[in-house]
Amino acid sequence: MVPRLKRPYIRAFFCLFKGGKRMAYQIPRGCQDVFGSDSYKWQALEQTLRSFCYMYNYDEIRTPIFEHTEVFKRENDSSDMVNKEMYTFKLENSKTSLTLRPEGTAGVVRSFVENKMYANPDLPAKFYYMGPMSRHERPQKGRMRIFNQFGVEALGVKSPYVDVETIVLAFSILKSLGLNDIKVCLNTLGDDESRANYRSALKEYFAPYVDELCSDCKRRYEQNPLRILDCKVDHDHECMKNAPKMSDYLNEASQEYFNTVCELLDKLEIPYEVDDKLVRGLDYYTHTVFEIVSMNSEMGAQSTVLAGGRYDGLISYFGGPEGMSGIGWALGMERLLIALEAEGIELETKPALDAYVMCLDPEARTYAFEVLTSLRAYGYRCDMDMMERSFKAQFKAVDRSKAKLAILIGKSELEEKKVTVKNIAHKEQESIEVEKLIPYVDSVLEEESHHHHEHEGE
Repeated sequence: MVPRLKRPYIRAFFCLFKGGKRMAYQIPRGCQDVFGSDSYKWQALEQTLRSFCYMYNYDEIRTPIFEHTEVFKRENDSSDMVNKEMYTFKLENSKTSLTLRPEGTAGVVRSFVENKMYANPDLPAKFYYMGPMSRHERPQKGRMRIFNQFGVEALGVKSPYVDVETIVLAFSILKSLGLNDIKVCLNTLGDDESRANYRSALKEYFAPYVDELCSDCKRRYEQNPLRILDCKVDHDHECMKNAPKMSDYLNEASQEYFNTVCELLDKLEIPYEVDDKLVRGLDYYTHTVFEIVSMNSEMGAQSTVLAGGRYDGLISYFGGPEGMSGIGWALGMERLLIALEAEGIELETKPALDAYVMCLDPEARTYAFEVLTSLRAYGYRCDMDMMERSFKAQFKAVDRSKAKLAILIGKSELEEKKVTVKNIAHKEQESIEVEKLIPYVDSVLEEESHHHHEHEGE
């Protein structure tokens, strides 16, 4: 006797083959599609980011979406990104290990060294990047498995002035977008000597508490005890309250460097607060580290909008000159959009059409298409009905597209080589010879634009 299937399995079976078709594929967990009006928000944000980088003389760099695994997995790295979140794979019949990029800095530094950009007489070499990153972590608000990151890197010069330039750039971008509920958190990790002394102090301090800490912190204790301070699981543990502070272990040179950074920020009136527990999530940071966080309650646990810092050893790791340093920061664009939404800031949505061409007779369709193409050739944003719908249905499309003009073309317009132009705002229409259409549209839309700007100024 064949066993009966349980109800959930039956339901799943019929869902899969309903109507004789396989179930439609769904997007993988932790990913999203961007389309429609949302795509225009992304474009507006990207344009702002590019504009600021243009002013600050940062050039765009585009690196591969995957690199050799060693580019990201370096020596005894304690970061969660390296130990738990990377998408790593091997090529078939090959020992080559590749990893989808989980962050942008390593690839940029690899390119800087590989292409010998350090020989450029005008350093620092300043770059920005924009694109998808991949981390296998638990999806939640503001944290995706495939997310888009924008970042900047200034490579080749170690100077507090470069540090402050990058912080000012970051702060200026966020303020220009309208974010007000933000603050800059700042710290220093010092140089190699300072960090070595601090690590020793932390290991000695946390030794009695190791068994009480989470499994990740047990690993961090051996690899990099500074990362214990950044733990989201143990941050309320009693031992965290009296942990040693980095500031007590800075040598004179590191303290002087950090003092200069703070003084410059004060001069430029960039508000900040020093956070002794700020160590950042990656092991390669030295000296200045910073975050810009949202204070808006709607951001929840994912309040960090932007973060970065200086790295002294990364360039030499990739084979570049010893002693050459870099600094950079990155922001998650999805999280930035959430921060903007939390403060009620609207970016540009889908713009209205300049004109919508309505075909009122099947015989005039080719003529209407020629008119549409001509308008586009002169730079107008326009469209037409491609579904041979009724007059009423086409007018609904005009409303949905928020078109400023409706261009009606029927049999009489075809025969007389004319078009009828309806001004949607003024509810007026006029018959125009097709040769005069472009100058007419120019004048009407220019007048509309002038009237709109006058109204905005009132």
